[in-house]
Amino acid sequence: MLKPLRKAVLPVAGLGTRFLPATKQLAKEMLPVVDKPLINYAVEEARAAGIEEFCFVTGRGKTMLVDQFDVAYELERTLEARGKQKELAMLRDQALPPGAIVSTRQQTPLGLGHAIWCARSFIGDEPFAILLPDDLMLCDTSCTAQLAEAYRATGGNVVAIEEVPMERVNRYGVISPGETCGRLVEVKGLVEKPPVEQAPSNLTVIGRYVLMPEVIGHLARFEKGAGGEIQLTDGMARLIGHQPFHGLRYEGRRFDCGDKAGFLEAQIAFALAREDLAPAMREILGRYA
Repeated sequence: MLKPLRKAVLPVAGLGTRFLPATKQLAKEMLPVVDKPLINYAVEEARAAGIEEFCFVTGRGKTMLVDQFDVAYELERTLEARGKQKELAMLRDQALPPGAIVSTRQQTPLGLGHAIWCARSFIGDEPFAILLPDDLMLCDTSCTAQLAEAYRATGGNVVAIEEVPMERVNRYGVISPGETCGRLVEVKGLVEKPPVEQAPSNLTVIGRYVLMPEVIGHLARFEKGAGGEIQLTDGMARLIGHQPFHGLRYEGRRFDCGDKAGFLEAQIAFALAREDLAPAMREILGRYA
């Protein structure tokens, strides 16, 4: 019997050095796109997919990420006293139910695979989603919801994939594709950051995954891969041939908010997607045409 997808892991232990000095005191996942932090977008996307429980894999100075989804009693009382019902409703909607969020520490930055292994007690024997908040998704249907639907259809591992120019494949995990059925692509192999001349395709994995719990056993070997880190890609590759494994050509757009240019583009795209801000944004952009 296929287990429901109820859990999500969000690796948020990174230092955000590319955004210094803004991230000297502020967690990079708290950087706002328009008026909402990156971490909020990720949690909302997961909740739209039916995710009920969240594990933040954090580091020092990241307690604000958990606090972001707690109840802010003093602020709520102030808003209520001032009659700011819209703002009050927004805060209450963002707060997660009691017991829905936990955090665990990744004391040493040993790679994404190690971060996921740190959540092993939370994951247990259930399928789980992974969302990297740096990858901000603009989709009509939540990207994680698209993956969840594919998981229910295939009964196995599903990762979001997109095509990139061949000269950029060495920045990503790359799949070796098999048969294609609609937007689903069979994954026959995975390699992390391959040299361009050795890449099996230009289909790359982005920061959205639905994985089976068996991946934890492979990550527990602590085998170092590309960059001398414990790579999630290497653990996933060991599942191929033993469990269904597919890539999903998701519908939507991804913005790399770990990169300054990608972060700035996201500000524009998300403002243009909002009826209350689109006219002003177009006027602003017209000044710089």
